[in-house]
Amino acid sequence: MARAKVIMIQGTMSGAGKSLLAAGLCRIFKQDGYRVAPFKSQNMALNSYITKEGLEMGRAQVVQAEAAGVEPVAAMNPILLKPTTDVGSQVIVNGISIGNMKAREYFAFKKQLIPEIQKAFAKLSEEYDIIVIEGAGSPAEINLKQEDIVNMGMAKMADAPVLLVGDIDRGGVFAQLYGTVSLLEEDERARICGLLVNKFRGDKSILDSGIVMLEELCKIPVLGVIPYLAVDLEEEDSLSSKFDRKKNEQAAITIAVIHFPRISNFTDFQVFEALPFVDVRYVSAVRELQGADMIVLPGSKNTMQDLLWMRQNGMEAAIKKAADAKIPIFGICGGYQMLGEEISDPLGVEGEQRTLRGMELLPIRTRLGAEKTRTLAEGRIEAIEGSLRALSHLCVKGYEIHMGESEPTQESVQNLCLLRAKQGDCSYEKRDGCVQGEVYGTYLHGFFDAPQIAEKVLELLLLKKGLDVSQIKEYSYSEYKEEQFEKLARGMREHLDMKRVYQSMGLVPSSL
Repeated sequence: MARAKVIMIQGTMSGAGKSLLAAGLCRIFKQDGYRVAPFKSQNMALNSYITKEGLEMGRAQVVQAEAAGVEPVAAMNPILLKPTTDVGSQVIVNGISIGNMKAREYFAFKKQLIPEIQKAFAKLSEEYDIIVIEGAGSPAEINLKQEDIVNMGMAKMADAPVLLVGDIDRGGVFAQLYGTVSLLEEDERARICGLLVNKFRGDKSILDSGIVMLEELCKIPVLGVIPYLAVDLEEEDSLSSKFDRKKNEQAAITIAVIHFPRISNFTDFQVFEALPFVDVRYVSAVRELQGADMIVLPGSKNTMQDLLWMRQNGMEAAIKKAADAKIPIFGICGGYQMLGEEISDPLGVEGEQRTLRGMELLPIRTRLGAEKTRTLAEGRIEAIEGSLRALSHLCVKGYEIHMGESEPTQESVQNLCLLRAKQGDCSYEKRDGCVQGEVYGTYLHGFFDAPQIAEKVLELLLLKKGLDVSQIKEYSYSEYKEEQFEKLARGMREHLDMKRVYQSMGLVPSSL
């Protein structure tokens, strides 16, 4: 079987736009009739996803797989690092956690994972025509280059031509690109088939003289000046701009998402952010809760520490006060666990704290354990009460990814969902989540993405405020994402020399 053609995107820094441009290339290649897969050998992120295999991978490669129109599989992201502390991460290899490591410990260990990277890449290479590889950070980290497995180290393993991307929005793009190229070894520079200037705003002709000089200095062509494309797709979490988003004063509905220090899977709320009349506000101070129509506690990589953070800064008391005022409170995964009566950690999974009182808003008790639940799930919402009662009997679909289980502390507990899930050959049915008054909780990530759910939540919140619900048109989040992928591909085709990109891979498509 023929080996897949490859192209790699590396950046001058984190946040240069690698993930988005990789997604755009995946969609362009799909449009041109190729079967394409994304790949990132090592990803550091708190936004993760569970595949049909029941394995965990970074969401950036899931978005890229969606752009390519293929099913996400763990081989697309063989190593995922999920930060647990400032100096340590949970290490996930081929979708399964192998434990927590401090940064220095992992740095010494990671070369042992090269065979796993090669195996995952070889698997994709047998099944796809093109693989779009994404790097991480910068290839010019001279203190880390010797042990590199994600930038030029990966490019060498895959024998990949490289597009080097600089971010002009942050300033100094010529220095970024020239400095990066200068710090590379000669054989590494030879791999760069083109430079890209990303996130440009304004008249491109102003850049022309600088681009000519850059090409002369680097001896590498500039293959595109990509404008700031206003597409709405999930971001990598390390430098997400959504946390700094300004308040939307014109919004009819405000959803406040608690911005924990160790927040994870905040992509659960992307569906709301796509609507102009909704202000999704990521809050870390009590004053920012003012005016919220619904408060959401998202996932957390360290539930107990983030609960203590809320307790110390007054956020817990403010949320309890909001619940008394009949403002809907919704917890997902770690946020759901916090809403219960107690969290215990007898094995020290999250640290030295063994037992912690919960917020006591839901009649559940959570016990953390060493085994992680990883499964896709779908089901139906129970006949629930409270402001969100009109969600009763609607179907939901998503995935579970959590350490620990929650059990009721009372005989009669109102569950949120009846879920059916499949993991391998083992099918099971279970009741998930809990409802008490205006407080709701679930383990199901992606809960709001299911058809009608976000639409119905917003309708209920508007009605509660006595506002017109006609502004909610029939809405499909999956269709919305497709529109964004198409928009991204159009913008990149217009400003990127795709003919030379294809030539660098040894391809000449009929569409050019």
